[in-house]
Amino acid sequence: MQYIIVGLGNPGEEYAGTRHNAGRMVIETFRKKNDFPEWASDKSLKALVSKGVWGKDKVVLVEPDNFMNVSGKSVAPLVKNAKDAERTIVVYDDLDLPIGTMKLSFNRSSGGHKGLESIIKALKTPMFTRLRVGVCPVTPSGKSKKPKGEKAILDFIVSEFKKPEQETMKKTVKKGADALVLILEHGRERATGEVNAG
Repeated sequence: MQYIIVGLGNPGEEYAGTRHNAGRMVIETFRKKNDFPEWASDKSLKALVSKGVWGKDKVVLVEPDNFMNVSGKSVAPLVKNAKDAERTIVVYDDLDLPIGTMKLSFNRSSGGHKGLESIIKALKTPMFTRLRVGVCPVTPSGKSKKPKGEKAILDFIVSEFKKPEQETMKKTVKKGADALVLILEHGRERATGEVNAG
């Protein structure tokens, strides 16, 4: 059996620490913590790839080297049927979730996320797992402060985390890597119960 874990983000150093690259941050942490090989460039996928084994299962980590809105092109060649799709996990930033939070979901719409839209379109199915990583700032009382208007949102998601947020994100990224381990060890349903319970 093979799992495909995709970390969404934009390529290039200038985007490395931005909110839109939260998915890449999570799978990079997973790769390092679990001694997966260094990234290798796969020109046919236009992606960075790291292949490992988890128990009896093969695991392919993928960072599309395309911009977010064409991420699906790097994923589609690896997903050949419905079973492959069900064993695909896409990790990405979610502006509807506060910083420090995560949610696992399956078979949902894109919620307006361009990278997810691209993958659903390329795979011709929404039947895959999502690990949504919150990147929305919060007020001291814990309320979300989501930017308003399309331009403001676009500018915001490619901005870097502020100093106080960086510490929170470090912890969240580690939790995200642990959530991927839960899926591989115990399956999507049990992992969803544990991750979404907080």
